[in-house]
Amino acid sequence: MRMINKKKNFNMTKIIVNIILMTMVIGVAYPLIWTLLNSLKGNKEFYVNNFGFPQNPLWSNYVKAWKRGIGTYYLNSFFVTAVTVIVSTFIAALAAYGLSRFDFKWKKIIFYSIVGGLLISQQVATISLYEILKAMKIYDTYLAMILPYIAFRIPFSVFFMYPYFKSFPKEIEEAAILDGCSNFGIFMRVVIPISKPIIASCGIMAAMFSWNEFIFALIFVESESLYTIPIGLMAFRDALSTDWGPLLAGIILATVPIIIFFVFLQKYFIAGMTEGSSKG
Repeated sequence: MRMINKKKNFNMTKIIVNIILMTMVIGVAYPLIWTLLNSLKGNKEFYVNNFGFPQNPLWSNYVKAWKRGIGTYYLNSFFVTAVTVIVSTFIAALAAYGLSRFDFKWKKIIFYSIVGGLLISQQVATISLYEILKAMKIYDTYLAMILPYIAFRIPFSVFFMYPYFKSFPKEIEEAAILDGCSNFGIFMRVVIPISKPIIASCGIMAAMFSWNEFIFALIFVESESLYTIPIGLMAFRDALSTDWGPLLAGIILATVPIIIFFVFLQKYFIAGMTEGSSKG
């Protein structure tokens, strides 16, 4: 009797969990599906029936969106995101490895100063960064976006990588030293290859941040030729007025790269998140 009750309770729990997960999936997928369907409609059909399937799919909306500037915004976002991911992840990995492996004066102060960056919000830092970028004469350039992005991603990446490197087996490093490797050689030839999951996780988070970032890109850049996807779409909407088909097509085009990037690296992301949390 107890076994039957336990089995019923287990099945009920499983059903409830499945319902919750399905609700979450629908909540995440529905806006994307809605945007995709309406990106294939004309304005008249959009206003009359924006919850149904398009009667005559207008793939030309995507061509129109690309010709009206999405292509330029794409290239800008790719460049800014790629530089941010590579530089911030590499610097964070160096810092986390050095702090976890070597003892030196002010080590704890340096570590807490870096991680303390997590407590600083973008909104609070915007005015100060604006003045700094003006003084450095890099306002309205790619660097005006890239440098703040790197600065804001390093604290999280160091915080995430530090416990992983702290638990890294020293025997492997000692063996590399016997083979004649320097400390930097150990980092590049031994630590980096073994730490791909944790590094990929930080890279994905940095990519999502820089690809979708809005505030800094809006304030620190004026030239339309430097607009990234989020700012470009805002200007794109003003330019198109109520031409919703091409606008939603632009949103879909902006979403696809980061989804593809995550799909290809998801196994590293999941592994990195698991290792980072278990070794924290």
